[in-house]
Amino acid sequence: MPIIKSAKKADKASKRKHVFNLRRTREVVKEVKELVAKGNASEAEKKLPEAYKAIDKAAKRGVIKKNTANRKKSLLARTLLKKVEKKVTKKSKATEEK
Repeated sequence: MPIIKSAKKADKASKRKHVFNLRRTREVVKEVKELVAKGNASEAEKKLPEAYKAIDKAAKRGVIKKNTANRKKSLLARTLLKKVEKKVTKKSKATEEK
């Protein structure tokens, strides 16, 4: 625990920033996942760089570890890719039936 007054203030600020960075990362990732679940793949693709940016910043600042950041980004990309592939296969099956 910090003893000096300025160190106490710095500790409080650090904790506030830590919470902000965690929430920011979670919110953006959640938005992308919700868009994918709803079937809005194009909107999710537009949000993906924003999610990557938030995850990378959190990793850079030490909020999450580097490997965790890479895993989260990979998982987002995989879920989006699966949704896009399903749409493509549905469209191709529909054209084959005609």
